[in-house]
Amino acid sequence: MHPLEFGWYLPTHGDTTAYGLMEAQVAGSPELCERVVKAAEDAGFEYLLIPVGSVCWEAWITGAFMAARSERIKPLIAARPGYINPVLLAKMISTFDQMSGGRICINLIAGQNESEVASEGVRYPKEERYALMEEEVSILKALWTTRGPVHFEGKFHTISGAQIRPRPLQQPFPRFYLGGGSRQAWELSAKHSDVHLFWGDLPERIAQNIAEIRQMARAHDREDAIGFGMRLQVICRENEADAWEAADQLVRHATERQKQEMKTLYNRSEANQRVQQLARDYGDLLMPHLWTGITKVRPGAGIAVVGNPEQCADTLQQFIDAGCHSFCLSGYLHDEEAERFGRLVRPILAANNRGRLA
Repeated sequence: MHPLEFGWYLPTHGDTTAYGLMEAQVAGSPELCERVVKAAEDAGFEYLLIPVGSVCWEAWITGAFMAARSERIKPLIAARPGYINPVLLAKMISTFDQMSGGRICINLIAGQNESEVASEGVRYPKEERYALMEEEVSILKALWTTRGPVHFEGKFHTISGAQIRPRPLQQPFPRFYLGGGSRQAWELSAKHSDVHLFWGDLPERIAQNIAEIRQMARAHDREDAIGFGMRLQVICRENEADAWEAADQLVRHATERQKQEMKTLYNRSEANQRVQQLARDYGDLLMPHLWTGITKVRPGAGIAVVGNPEQCADTLQQFIDAGCHSFCLSGYLHDEEAERFGRLVRPILAANNRGRLA
């Protein structure tokens, strides 16, 4: 049984308590990043998801600075296919791992927004990006574990006699995370991921997906090695009514343009399609405290756990019981919600899952 772990999100693009309301916006800044990282580390979060995208600050530079300004939390930083030469990327990651004392984990992202990927010069369609990612992860692992020169010949990369220094501090290499709803994403996770992250869904559906991916991992002798988790928002207040008021305030001022972009810009992402479909099928509530409202204004992790501490913990416990052990969370404002989660929700989960939390 995998130990429970909790990750938090670093909003380098800025923060808000109300999408579409200018006076509620908090601009991205070093000071914002430091506040969120300190709050997350103080709250006991084990890892820190650093986002990528055109509106985000560069993730590797941000992650390095935040690792230097913290003590325990591990940056989770994206390795995106086609962006960085895999030999250089292997050296970057192992150097980061050594410099930080073993505090790096790797997020595998093929890309949600096709126009954004194309605007950054990556010309592979999504299906080829997964094949490219598989090659690049294979190269990373070979460079970190092979004694002597590495030779590789694939569809996208040919490497002859590559070697890198230093080796990673974490052995045999840092952990890989992947979030995705497509068959290709599942196949890549089955072969390479330590944690496959689902976006919000019903616990029974998650249990079914876990069983299917675990069966796929059996072909690689990894059915026990692979773990599973959820990428979710959290809106927790000591009083339930206050939590729902904060949730409503978050989306109340969103413009029609923002809502339409969520339906069109990310329509090639199966995980995004799934959360949008859930919102259409179930309306605002998948379960009494699992809310779809943020899908109207935010791509990706748009489903939120909303309620008082006991209600939030109970909802997360249903995903633990379904087979999840890793929870990559976020909430608004990110420093304040991290503090509330650590103070109000984590102790309940620790008591209900004795021996499983770090």
